[in-house]
Amino acid sequence: YRDSCAVSPLVFVLSPGSDPMASLLKFAEMKNRKMSSISLGQGQGPIAERAVNEAVDKGTWVCLQNCHLADSWMPMLEKLCEEITPERTNDKFRLWLTSMPSKMFPVSVLQNGVKMTNEPPMGLRANLLTSYFPFNDEELEKTHSPKTYKKLLFALAFFHAVVIERKK
Repeated sequence: YRDSCAVSPLVFVLSPGSDPMASLLKFAEMKNRKMSSISLGQGQGPIAERAVNEAVDKGTWVCLQNCHLADSWMPMLEKLCEEITPERTNDKFRLWLTSMPSKMFPVSVLQNGVKMTNEPPMGLRANLLTSYFPFNDEELEKTHSPKTYKKLLFALAFFHAVVIERKK
């Protein structure tokens, strides 16, 4: 995010098993930014175009998910990104894109954007860190019996990590 600016998109290159949306929504909340999210697919192009144009003016964030599923709309995405200029764009605006690797994804958008990957966790420890440790002490203390809640949550996170690893 620190490397980004209002006129360059932020592109998540997805890998199987990873979904950055939950982290992105939490990040937007942390930054006190309003964000709209559109999952691209059949008929979502005009809605996405409208959302981007509104966000450019208002300075909100837009996330266009699964760009690889909208091959026919990729030229329009390229055109939209070219129209995002410093003169007409609010400084707080950000365009977030998620896509699996695709031959149809516009090269100019990749070249001008900030590219990121979000790899799924590998190993029991990494899975446990991903699911249990995002909770802070304040969240864990909100219940009537925090000691029991922490143990139960850890057990559930550990079970989840084991199931994920066994699945692989």
